[in-house]
Amino acid sequence: MTARVAILATIYRYLSHAQHFGDRFLVGYPYEGRWRHPGVEVVSMYVEQHPEGDQSTDRAREFGIELYQTVRGALCRGGDELAVDAVLIIAEHGDYDTNELGQILYPRHDWFKQCVEVFEAAGRGVPVYNDKHLSYSFAKAREMVDDAGRLDFPLLAGSSLPVTWRLPQLELEHGCQIEEALMIGVGGSDPMDYHALEAMQCMIERRQGGETGVAAVQLVDGEEVWRQLEGGRFSRRLLEAALSRCDSPKGLPEEDGRTIDLLSSGELQRLAQNPAAYLIEFRDGLQATLLMLNGAVGDFCFAASVAGLEETVSCQFFLTPLPNVDYSACLVAKIDEMIRNGVAPFPAERTMIVCGYLEACLQSRHQGGARLETPHLAVSYQAPDASHFARA
Repeated sequence: MTARVAILATIYRYLSHAQHFGDRFLVGYPYEGRWRHPGVEVVSMYVEQHPEGDQSTDRAREFGIELYQTVRGALCRGGDELAVDAVLIIAEHGDYDTNELGQILYPRHDWFKQCVEVFEAAGRGVPVYNDKHLSYSFAKAREMVDDAGRLDFPLLAGSSLPVTWRLPQLELEHGCQIEEALMIGVGGSDPMDYHALEAMQCMIERRQGGETGVAAVQLVDGEEVWRQLEGGRFSRRLLEAALSRCDSPKGLPEEDGRTIDLLSSGELQRLAQNPAAYLIEFRDGLQATLLMLNGAVGDFCFAASVAGLEETVSCQFFLTPLPNVDYSACLVAKIDEMIRNGVAPFPAERTMIVCGYLEACLQSRHQGGARLETPHLAVSYQAPDASHFARA
């Protein structure tokens, strides 16, 4: 039987997340060198906002989808009981308030809880995909994961970066000893730092002992980033390795095509516009760093030192260009897999812990860059055997 899917979206217009994901479930998508047709039928949608360029009405008319005015309406298809086999919560983009930490208050947790109410009334749950953060709040994110466990339905969440192509195809050995890790990324705080942190987490969760949680965090900005580098808080060697995977260095490479060592030349410090360093101390002793380097680079790259390996390991998380952004198709393939198999390919705890230490880092910034201990982030889980990134 074809699985019936409900889409819950904040907005549905060109290049929104709902358009990327929703359209692929409607018409298919390219993946691993062939065109895939998901074995699902989108039967209902709830779209909360309809700004200029809205596509939801036209998509509904073209594909015979019912539009509803509430979350419950979309799940029950206008009736009194659960009437779908899977739910996609795509609460990204749109006009929403922000809090004092600069986080956009998307209604992901609220919509999820409304789904849970319908599931509880039905006595069963169905697979749920939650796009990106589970919530801006770790407490709410943990509640969502707990609800999925309590009601025994698969929950998949997160970003496309962990499943996109890697240049090169770096897969850390399960159970390896990671001595230090570093990630570089670009973009605004809350949406894009989340992408970068989850990409880093999907790599370091494979370390010996699995994930055991975060002990403390600190977020520093501006010149303090370079003082932390000179003071040895994060490795110059790892930063050089990550930068060397970057295909979009700014400055002279853009001006006349010459290659340049951004770090040794000092251009990195000159070009980076208010850099930020997210300093994360894990409970097992691992030190990890995210550097957001707007103005200096345009890629997301990872580097780590691993015990027993003489060379630093590193890769770029490859983001394909507009308009197709086929890295989203890599994640749609995993959502499709969950709906068909009834099992999430990787644990929602990954997204949950990233929600937690991103929130804590933003609290650190709000408190002037203070180091904050995080006993509430004692999150333990094991990484899946497979890394699930695209290879073909």
